[in-house]
Amino acid sequence: MCGIVGHVGPLNTTGSDRSLTVLLDGLSRLEYRGYDSAGVALAGPAGLDVVKAAGKLAGLRERLEESSPAPATAGIGHTRWATHGGPTTANAHPHRAGRVAVVHNGIIENFRALREEVEAAGRELVSDTDTEVVAHVLDLDYGQRLALAGEGADATAVLVASMRAVTARLEGTFALLALSSDAPGTIVAARRSSPLVIGLGEGENFLGSDVAAFVAFTRRAAEVGDDQVLALSAQEVRVWDRDGAAVEPVTWEVSWDASAAVKGGYETFMDKEIHEQPTAVADTLLGRVDEHGELQLDEMRIEPAVLRSVDKIIVVACGTAAYAGHVAKYAIEHWCRVPVEVELAHEFRYRDPVVSEKTLTVAISQSGETMDTIQAVRHAREQGSKVLAIVNTYGSTIAREADAVLYTHAGPEVAVASTKAFLAQITACYLLGLYLAQLRGNKWADEVTDYLERLAAMPAAIQRVLDEQAPQVRDLGARLAQESSFLFLGRHVGFPVALEGALKLKELAYVHAEGFAAGELKHGPIALVEEGLPVFVIVPTPRRPVLHGKVISNIQEIRARGARTIVIAEEGDSAVEPFADHIIRVPATPTLMMPLLTVVPLQVFAAALAQAKGLDVDQPRNLAKSVTVE
Repeated sequence: MCGIVGHVGPLNTTGSDRSLTVLLDGLSRLEYRGYDSAGVALAGPAGLDVVKAAGKLAGLRERLEESSPAPATAGIGHTRWATHGGPTTANAHPHRAGRVAVVHNGIIENFRALREEVEAAGRELVSDTDTEVVAHVLDLDYGQRLALAGEGADATAVLVASMRAVTARLEGTFALLALSSDAPGTIVAARRSSPLVIGLGEGENFLGSDVAAFVAFTRRAAEVGDDQVLALSAQEVRVWDRDGAAVEPVTWEVSWDASAAVKGGYETFMDKEIHEQPTAVADTLLGRVDEHGELQLDEMRIEPAVLRSVDKIIVVACGTAAYAGHVAKYAIEHWCRVPVEVELAHEFRYRDPVVSEKTLTVAISQSGETMDTIQAVRHAREQGSKVLAIVNTYGSTIAREADAVLYTHAGPEVAVASTKAFLAQITACYLLGLYLAQLRGNKWADEVTDYLERLAAMPAAIQRVLDEQAPQVRDLGARLAQESSFLFLGRHVGFPVALEGALKLKELAYVHAEGFAAGELKHGPIALVEEGLPVFVIVPTPRRPVLHGKVISNIQEIRARGARTIVIAEEGDSAVEPFADHIIRVPATPTLMMPLLTVVPLQVFAAALAQAKGLDVDQPRNLAKSVTVE
């Protein structure tokens, strides 16, 4: 959840501070992760400066203007989402202890025992955080080692040794960056189950919890593996494994540039990302067919014989990603005739799930760093299951730990509430279903080709919905801004769309919203229906007459009780007209692919209603983009 950025470069003697410029630029690009305080630590010939503030980056900038730090050769910055202790300046990162300053993403589970140890050593703690405890443990160890090493010791080597020793004692998750006044030209860092990426520049190098932190300065990136420690200077990056052996990090080129993380003329990142959905779906479909005309995935490290023997699929995910998994259930069961279970990742390992070598676990996560999902992946693998990951972030923890990876190509998603990543995840789920159907012999090659052609037509259909329906949907959102409660109903693949529509309204507008399977309405929830209550209904195609007829009956039931019905229906569906107060049309589409279209108006509506209420749709309260704690 927290954002981390680091920079090491030559001392700038022209009056401008390169490290501070990089830190502030990187932190601003990481604001999408959600945060409630920010700070920087800068090291140079004059020593170590730490400046931090509660609230948004504007508060940090004001503090920096009040007391300008000395010129620096290295810096670390942080945006914090509160876990241990409230969102105060004292709890903000970086935390300084003696000669070191530390920023941290994650949670240290044994911090209480470490805190007792630190206090017993005579250190006074000024925050409620687990991170300050780590800073003191690191400084104590560093001081002891430095004393033993004697005069003239290599401060960087000593700090690396201390980082390795201290992180070996930590229980939990972390990406840790440390600066020392003794080695002002170096950042020492380590990670375990929390995102950290290296940026490789010319005469300068970078660190970030996301490549967005440094993509304005370099597109060359390198991975940091679990329990690795690194020393970053302006000229080199040295990485060691947990045993102290040197390793060569895997590098890659970031495929998008800094302009992808700005609003591009839209009022909000949310608006921009909603309108990027045709491209996100199209890009996720690119390059999926090999020279033999067969469907292929990105990193398939599971033997075909194993996939053919799979007798159950379990999808593990949270929030919006879980609703993509529900759509996957309908498609994969229909195409492959394999039972699919959809599990909330945070419940999965605690209920003793039935998992075996014949189970395929599919983990869906935009960031690839969702801690609940990481733990579910690890539990599944412990039970013998193969794991296939659907993620949007190359080199992420879930991608590295999975047996196979299917990358979505949505590009960076800055708004905290997911939109384009959701459509990309659904698209990837369709690709997975068709891949398994092809491999297992459930579909002939020409059938798979036909489905892929239909999928290829979806970006244009999504664009039509945006062009033709978004204006009236935005107007409807503005007109209903004073409503305090909404219902969303759907059947079949319309059910997870209803759940996602309700979630978007909760996330962005802070109003009560519930999604239901439409058939469940008469089993209790219909008691909520009263005069004027806005109810969204996702109507299936008339080409499924039984399903369609049932939903029409549901609309009649709520309309008879005074509800205000907002119907999302296929073009040409006249049967809904007598029972709808508002109709939002989508192009005729194969049933299983309808979620790619029907969810779009719900995204637009939630954003419009929230904006009409004067709310920040990009950074809703209490939320974070990447939930890296369990």
